[in-house]
Amino acid sequence: MFELLLQIPVIGLSPVDLALLLLAAFAGGAFGAAIGALPAFCFTGFAVIAGEAVAIAGVEIEAAGIGVYGAGLTGGVAFGAVFGPHIAFAGGAAAAAYAAKQDGVMPEPGEGDYHPAKDIAYALGTRPDVLAVGGLFGIIGALGRQLSGGLALPWDPIAIMVVVSAALHRVAFGYPLIGGGDRSLLDMTPFEKGEMRTTPSGGSSSGDAATDGGMAESKRLAVEPWLPHQYEWANVTMIGLVAGLVGGFLAIETGSAFLGFGISAASLTFLNLGVEKIPVTHHMTLPASTAALAVFGGVPTGTEALVAVLVAGAFGAFGALVGEVVQRVFYAHSDTHFDPPAAAIVVATLVVVVLGIAGVFAGTSWVPALGMA
Repeated sequence: MFELLLQIPVIGLSPVDLALLLLAAFAGGAFGAAIGALPAFCFTGFAVIAGEAVAIAGVEIEAAGIGVYGAGLTGGVAFGAVFGPHIAFAGGAAAAAYAAKQDGVMPEPGEGDYHPAKDIAYALGTRPDVLAVGGLFGIIGALGRQLSGGLALPWDPIAIMVVVSAALHRVAFGYPLIGGGDRSLLDMTPFEKGEMRTTPSGGSSSGDAATDGGMAESKRLAVEPWLPHQYEWANVTMIGLVAGLVGGFLAIETGSAFLGFGISAASLTFLNLGVEKIPVTHHMTLPASTAALAVFGGVPTGTEALVAVLVAGAFGAFGALVGEVVQRVFYAHSDTHFDPPAAAIVVATLVVVVLGIAGVFAGTSWVPALGMA
């Protein structure tokens, strides 16, 4: 296996470093499975805040370069081979998809519940096969990130692997890629009306399915929005604008494209603890901060800073709306977690690159752009 991987130049690691990456990624994916994908992502947020605080303070911490994306503590730890969302979060989500099909691992869905495979806040504990699935998908995420980053593909190489991993675990464990049957994918009114679907208990259904009366049943909402408190177009746009302005301001004040993302990710601790209506905003703050630093090719001042924050607000709203489209198409009708923020970040960072190449933006900030700074 090592020999085959090392024949791919963009992996860019010695045999020893590759072995370390695979071991760390396996552990990181299993860690995400053990404590749950969402709690693992909260750890990512706190690690980003710590890493960016250290960098802003001028303290240099040199990472070893194994599975690293970016400099210092943020690149080496928060986005690195253990806590990186492409590893810990993606591994935890894949493990939940697997565990939901195993007897006695996750709670059975009750009246009105979502499919249990969507419960990314659920800690899956210590069962070896579940942790092994998380670890395997952690390795997939790590290798994919190395490949995307090594080829300088024009998007966030971490976010793209969260998306790819979600599609892979659906295929691997027999879940529908999209679902929905003959329903309109963008229509959320069945949720608003409380419409239900009946499915075989523990089974998977892509649409309304009636049982024959002779098998165990479970009832689920016909449409399961990713965030019941955050799906209406006007609300999503408004929180995107607000989060974008915050992300842009933080970026020009600190020079960090990632601090806003870290704060957004860490805030999900409250959502994980059951605080109602906590918004999910990291797909708004990260594109916003990135755009604020890309539009003039660095940290702007004066009038340029005002323009940069306004651009950031627009990118925050854009990221929010893309995330909403993704949740309606890929999340609400299927059975496992497909991460709308990761998909929105992929699209938004790609737009930053396109604007940079077109000369509308003076740069692309941290986003790979085939040699463009």
